[in-house]
Amino acid sequence: MKIKEYHGGCLCGHIRFVAHGEAHHPHTCSCTLCQRHSGSLTLCWVEFPKDQVQWTGPGGTPSLYRSSAASCRAFCSICGSTLGAIDDAPTLGLLLGAFDKKNQKSMVPEFHSFRASRPRWWKIAIANGSKE
Repeated sequence: MKIKEYHGGCLCGHIRFVAHGEAHHPHTCSCTLCQRHSGSLTLCWVEFPKDQVQWTGPGGTPSLYRSSAASCRAFCSICGSTLGAIDDAPTLGLLLGAFDKKNQKSMVPEFHSFRASRPRWWKIAIANGSKE
């Protein structure tokens, strides 16, 4: 059986990645760190074990900003694209918008984190039918 591969990268192509295996915990998040990091009210995430992600572009690994005690936010130092978060744990979260093919069943968000941090008028609908 062939192992799944997910390809993606930043806006300018300086940072590219390949994630191997199964995507874990696809979700949306409205925490204040995600909002500040992206300039958006909500981000869509999918997680992979760090050892299943390879940085393949000419820029190598993304630039990092220590955003909390347990995690760094990853971005391209050339174009500024937000790529995800590299946790101190063996987990790496990648933003769905950074993937080349976003319309894959394994990437459909299953839940929404930090609902209380979003404005009341911002409604999130998750594919499993839940809506706030």
